[in-house]
Amino acid sequence: MHVVFTIVDEGAVPYFQWFAQKVKHEGEHKFSFVALATKKTEMLKIVERIGCDTYLIYFDNKNRKKSMISAFFKLFRLFKNIKPDIVQTNLFDDSLPGLIAARLAGVKKRIIVKQDTTFHYFFAPKWVKADRFNNWNATDLVPVSNEAKQFIIEKEKADVKKITMIHHGIPSELFTKSTEEYKQLLSKRYNLNEKIIIGTVSRLIEWKGYRYIINAAKKVIDIYPNAIFIFVGEGDQKEELIKLAEENDVINNITFTGWMDRKLIPSFYTILDVYAHAAIYEPFGFVIPEAMMNGAPVVSTPTGCALDAIRHKENGYLCKYKDPKSLAEGIIYTIEKGKEFKEKGKKTALEMYEFDVMYENYLNLYKK
Repeated sequence: MHVVFTIVDEGAVPYFQWFAQKVKHEGEHKFSFVALATKKTEMLKIVERIGCDTYLIYFDNKNRKKSMISAFFKLFRLFKNIKPDIVQTNLFDDSLPGLIAARLAGVKKRIIVKQDTTFHYFFAPKWVKADRFNNWNATDLVPVSNEAKQFIIEKEKADVKKITMIHHGIPSELFTKSTEEYKQLLSKRYNLNEKIIIGTVSRLIEWKGYRYIINAAKKVIDIYPNAIFIFVGEGDQKEELIKLAEENDVINNITFTGWMDRKLIPSFYTILDVYAHAAIYEPFGFVIPEAMMNGAPVVSTPTGCALDAIRHKENGYLCKYKDPKSLAEGIIYTIEKGKEFKEKGKKTALEMYEFDVMYENYLNLYKK
């Protein structure tokens, strides 16, 4: 069985590497990887070293339409040449040209993983028709959470018979490597001694809901003056969020760290009293299983994998969308009573979001 993965990628795509390593270890199937990018990506270099075939298709995000047309012709020629059994696309920009090319090249199994579900609906509505076209053109649709599954059925009019819901997974051994050294480094760097620490890791963009965390912070700080909010990430909304924190008089209790070295992230999760997630209709949300696997008590909106994993007030706390009051109540509850979330949340995440579970689910889909 020969499976080809495609993705628009200017950086690294970790789970492609994990698939490559797993496939090479087992030796039963062949996986090839296609990156649509302006130059050879880190992902291609990594999976090449593992021993998988890789292909670069030129794609410029600044000229998307022209790049998609060009990519279609190149992908068509590639698929005709290598004759894969399955083509699996992962984001809209590779799915539109990739699925058409695969269909015309005679690839009978065309899978689209709905990783950017909801983006067009909320931020570029005119493109929803193209999402629906992709759904028609694919033979199989893979939403990565039950919320995403319901969304594509209701909003994108997806054919229920095509749908197989498969959660993303991460290798727990890679994402739980915390150390005392790194915990002490973080504590010293951000002055965290004797503080109640509420953390968030994601891009500083509207979709991630930081404004609701900032608006909730005042109520938390009124009860816990030693509370500190640590925002790990960068994004276009940063200046706006700093201004909002100043207006709400909570700026002294908020630290914007920028992007943090990946090796520090597991240790960061382990020192948190609360992991706060206020995203709005997120297809999955990798930070949720990462935080839970590292024992961080999670307060989240009912989105993506959080909704699937969290049992309210048992192994985490679910708050309302776009509701600072509900979010503040969840944070306060978790500070006071959420210690049991640590082990229960960790157990849940390891059962649901381990990479090997994801891998076996995809193999079952391919074989079917």
